[in-house]
Amino acid sequence: MSIVFVPKKLRGKAKVNQETIQRLLDENDQLVRCITEYMQKGRAVECVQYQQILHRNLVYLATIADASPDGMTPASNVSTNDASTPSVNGCAGTQ
Repeated sequence: MSIVFVPKKLRGKAKVNQETIQRLLDENDQLVRCITEYMQKGRAVECVQYQQILHRNLVYLATIADASPDGMTPASNVSTNDASTPSVNGCAGTQ
């Protein structure tokens, strides 16, 4: 499960720190690699799931950045407002 998506009962209670942000950035890197690999193989339909997760991650990171004072690392509580989706631990099913 993507670290961005938290069960409803825990929303708004998650601490956002540098480690969380770095994990999201690393996950986004893997998502982009998977999307690129699928596109090169002509499997655009399979890209949609990964593109949706990437989009949600980017919106979440942008929300954190917008809520943070300029030049400061976010360390405050940030709530999430989306449902759970599978995460990417590699490009499953690529051939």
